[in-house]
Amino acid sequence: MKWRDWQLWAAHGAALIFWLVWYFYTEPVFHPAWPRVQPLPFAMLVVVYPLLEETVFRGLLQPAIANRLPRRWRLLSAANLLTSGIFASLHLFYKPPGWALLTFFPSLVFGYFRERHNSLITPIWLHVFFNAGYYWLFGLGQAS
Repeated sequence: MKWRDWQLWAAHGAALIFWLVWYFYTEPVFHPAWPRVQPLPFAMLVVVYPLLEETVFRGLLQPAIANRLPRRWRLLSAANLLTSGIFASLHLFYKPPGWALLTFFPSLVFGYFRERHNSLITPIWLHVFFNAGYYWLFGLGQAS
């Protein structure tokens, strides 16, 4: 991972701002120990799913699409946009529509860093970071 990349730090900052705004908007009941009480669900959400999803979407699908659609629009590639659309669409199977469609935006960030760093490590790390903060603060009830 490129720790000196200011855009990577901005992505982390955007997650922090989202969590803060969403926390005050929803005023959830915060249970800081829930990951310790339910370690398996937390590990699945924070480590296993991001690892699997990034391997499939950013490791396999996005490069395959990029080989066929090499177009770019400013910062985003056609492959990233299409992969993110598929990513969000598949979340419709197990999340409410609004939440599923909102996954499009972090997916764009993950895809952007996949292309920027030419590595899966950065999008995996960002996905883990995004999920860890989100599910730690909001638990299992917010997006399920």
